[in-house]
Parts: sequence; structure tokens; C-alpha cells
Amino acid sequence: MNVADFAADALSNMSTRLIGSLDGLTVEEQCYRPDPDANSIAWLAWHVTRVQDHHIAHLEGRNQIWADDGWNVKFGMSPDLEDHGYGHTSAQVAAMVPATATLLAEYQAAVALKTDAYLRALPEAALEEIIDHSWDPPVTRGVRLTSVVNETAQHVGQVSYVRGLVERRG
Repeated sequence: MNVADFAADALSNMSTRLIGSLDGLTVEEQCYRPDPDANSIAWLAWHVTRVQDHHIAHLEGRNQIWADDGWNVKFGMSPDLEDHGYGHTSAQVAAMVPATATLLAEYQAAVALKTDAYLRALPEAALEEIIDHSWDPPVTRGVRLTSVVNETAQHVGQVSYVRGLVERRG
């Protein structure tokens, strides 16, 4: 197995776990916050999906499906392609209220499909290509992909944890 296939498998498994963690939750449950400044399941799922959409689109050299496929409209949000949750305030986290209980899973599934297609076609040598010279050292495609895998794992775990809190609150 090459590195791109490993990343594709890892992200596919995390997507399945995220979608499963959303399954059966109401919008209210998705928006539960363990304390007034904590992240909700809805915000975490939206954020991790937006970051993946943003980063993989950049790596692939395509547009994000956020605006191109109208996900921003479905979420009632701005088409701002740089709005993926970094630096969001507590009020912005609270404002993440999906229109339906399945919307977050649907967006994640769409992004996961794009991600998997890109990674399965990625030649191993492409991982060494420098894609961002604004950092020291410059960022390669492989390093950015590692960031996506790490970020996704962290937030999918957080979603599972908060879901456990939701289920136990009675």
C-alpha cells in the first residue's frame, strides 16, 4: 500500500465514523454544548468537513464544493471559501445549527467522495511537491495531507466524545 492509499483509507474510515456518530441525533442533540463555550457536534462536524474540503480542493487544484455545489446555501452560510472555522468565536459556534439532522452527514459524504477520488489517483511522487512556500520549511503535499488526517482524527474523536455526553445527559 502506498502513502496516498493509506491516507485515503484513513480518511474514508474516519468519514464512516463521523457519519455514524451523527446518525440518529436530532438537530438539537447535534447542537448540544457541554458548556457555553464548548464546541458542539454540529460545529465540529462542519469544521472538520470544511477543512477537508478546503485543503483537498487546494491540493487537487479544484474549487471547493462548499460554494460550487451550494452547500453554503444549504447551511445558510456565506460562500466565503476561507471560512472553515479557524478562529470562530463562541457565538459563531452557537450559530452552527444545521437545517436538518442529516445535512452534516450529507456534506461529509460529498467531501469524502471527492477526497477519496483525488487520493486514489495521486502518484506517490506528488507527495514531495512543495505546495506552500509561506512556511519555513515549505509545506509539501504530503505534509498538508498529514495535517488533514491528524485534524480529522482529532475532531472525529471529539464528536464521538460529545455524542457520549449527549447520550448520557438523560
